[in-house]
Amino acid sequence: MTFITIHINEYKLSNLCAALAVSRRTYYRYRDQEDPDYYEYLLIKDIFDESKGTYGYRRIEEGLKIKYGVIFNHKKVARVMRKYNLKPEYIRRIRPNTSAKRLEENVQPNLVKRRFRTKGLNRIWCTDVTYLIFGNKRAYLSTIIDLYDRHVVAYAISKRNDIELVIDTLNKALETEKDVHGLIIHSDQGFQYTSNEYKAICASKGIAISMSRKGTPIDDSPMESWHGILKKETLYNNNIASLEHYIQLIEEWIAFYNSTRLKNRNLN
Repeated sequence: MTFITIHINEYKLSNLCAALAVSRRTYYRYRDQEDPDYYEYLLIKDIFDESKGTYGYRRIEEGLKIKYGVIFNHKKVARVMRKYNLKPEYIRRIRPNTSAKRLEENVQPNLVKRRFRTKGLNRIWCTDVTYLIFGNKRAYLSTIIDLYDRHVVAYAISKRNDIELVIDTLNKALETEKDVHGLIIHSDQGFQYTSNEYKAICASKGIAISMSRKGTPIDDSPMESWHGILKKETLYNNNIASLEHYIQLIEEWIAFYNSTRLKNRNLN
């Protein structure tokens, strides 16, 4: 078993908890849960992102010591990085890309079963990725909506359709919505949603993963409907000059949709 060693005084512990946005009691409580790695992952990812994806586990170990005043066992850092798919850029270049393969062992059953009406917020979230194409350029929009009132919980846009895009969206949602234990999050069986990183984050928060059946888009009809509305009211109603302009319209429309546009809870 690999242990984490923290040499830290009260002042540094306060900084650590502030970085994680949790109380000390919450930090220690979650360290004893089934997946105790989530908060360590947040710190490791912070150093990893600051390095623009170039640091390996030894340099991240040093970065944690310098920035947060904590000492993590290097084996722990390496294990968490593998678990959450944090690979330095030089490793991505020399290793074959296997991240786009669906992990069949992580495919989950359909818990929603087309019951798309809920009795309150944070009961069922629906999520998916769609293309944003203009001319010969494309971007990808990852969105999470709450089935209760169809508001957008979180979204992210990237030029790459990868696991990081979906994880960024999920982390944004978890920053906004704290009470998610027992929530169901529903998606298709895309490689992003069967990734170990996605599975681990959901498990750490007590979120149940639900997935539609293969070749059954009606199982995802709320997201299909939402994508249709989005493109109808942005792509087809404006004189778009570039992909960047299109992305700007998307962001403005989502803000309008959440704050002003009338939504129909009975949409399927």
